[in-house]
Amino acid sequence: MRRPLLDKGPPFSYPAFHKLLSLGSHLPLMPCDQPTLGLTHQGRGHEFNPYMRDSKGEKVELSPGSADKIKDLLQKGVDIPNPMTVHIGDEVDTTRISGRGVTVYPGCCIYGEKTVISEGTQIGYESPVTIENCHIGPSVELRGGFFKESVFLEEASMGLGAHVREGCILEEQASGAHCVALKHTILFPFVTLGSLINFCDCLMAGGTSRDDHSEVGSSYIHFNFTPDGDKTTASLIGDVPRGVLLKQPRIFLGGQGGMVGPVRLGYGTMVAAGTILRNDSLADNKLIVGKSYKDLVTNYTPYLYAGLSRILGNNMIYLANLVALEQWYIHVRQEFFSRQGFGPFMHEGALEKLSLAKQERVRRLEAMAEKMPTSLEKHEHKEKTATGKREFAQRISEASELFFHEVGTPALADHRERFLAGFRDHSKSHGGSYLEVIQSLPHAVGQEGTYWLQQIVDGLCGRVAAMMPSLRLFEK
Repeated sequence: MRRPLLDKGPPFSYPAFHKLLSLGSHLPLMPCDQPTLGLTHQGRGHEFNPYMRDSKGEKVELSPGSADKIKDLLQKGVDIPNPMTVHIGDEVDTTRISGRGVTVYPGCCIYGEKTVISEGTQIGYESPVTIENCHIGPSVELRGGFFKESVFLEEASMGLGAHVREGCILEEQASGAHCVALKHTILFPFVTLGSLINFCDCLMAGGTSRDDHSEVGSSYIHFNFTPDGDKTTASLIGDVPRGVLLKQPRIFLGGQGGMVGPVRLGYGTMVAAGTILRNDSLADNKLIVGKSYKDLVTNYTPYLYAGLSRILGNNMIYLANLVALEQWYIHVRQEFFSRQGFGPFMHEGALEKLSLAKQERVRRLEAMAEKMPTSLEKHEHKEKTATGKREFAQRISEASELFFHEVGTPALADHRERFLAGFRDHSKSHGGSYLEVIQSLPHAVGQEGTYWLQQIVDGLCGRVAAMMPSLRLFEK
């Protein structure tokens, strides 16, 4: 799946170019309006026949490796202003790419047998884009950068220089400006990221519209790698049980700041610019102004894990929230996906990414658990924490399995069905998009939904805590 080479320099000497061709040289070409080059494509129903004429005036056909795929897309109505600069992998299924309102700008590459591109999508307007196995919903704008194994729901957008790797879900109208890096990141509707941001391993919710949205200021970093080499650092900014209803106060993370994961924040949190968050702030509607730290040089003690209970607790809460979101996608969102083109593919892709997110978190926890024998050996005199470390190392695999089994008790199923009954009645009478239906839910119905999802979170966390009693997880 190599990107094809293109001549991106200034116009070259055509006599010299023709001489090279006469000697049998093979050169990558970019069509232009010089009379020696030709491109006969006019869009739907017309042939795509790029050609040039050699020094004798003979027509020489120019056919990129993905010519057949490009022809398919042109004939179904995809706008490709410069087809000779676009590359489409042999594995791409063009029946999963809409012909309605889709534009693929010059220099773009599309790869992956699972790739879906829905109607109204704009790809590469600001700079070339590479897509690999992404599920792209209606009216999405990917303006420039690299996008792999992620999901973009209706009207999501990313600016040039984006680097979005596997496991991301950007829900409706979530967006990022230029030079934003994401991996295993979930952004709820309306969440907005500024420029020059690294925001991997986060779930962020909050806000009610494009005018009242959670936001991350420019030059922000989520620090997700510890000195001991761990990535058990996923941060929960907001939560799933309340956040899915799209009625919570927005959260603001001021620019030129950062967050040392794993951190949890309540709704309505306002963090001043330049602040580095190192602790949880679970109460809603708080202003946080970070302090400046004095210079310090002291001994570094590796593999101490003095804060193991908090680290493990926050990771389990994050995993439980992923399970709650997965249930929301299964029981609530599926109806809305079924109404749009490629909806079943989009729904499948979102569930796949949620499963991938859970697997990533478990993998990182198990990697940290493998270091517990070393920690115990180096710090055997610290008996207060030794038992908890042993429990973690011995039971993490069993605890992790909880997040992949069917969620449910009879009581939990009753709460779910009561919510779904009210939700379906409201959806039938009101209609509209996912955002319109969810935001107009009656208060009592929404409360039932939040209770159902919170019971999933609390139930899973309670079962994990019972497996590792010495760690006293989730105790304040």
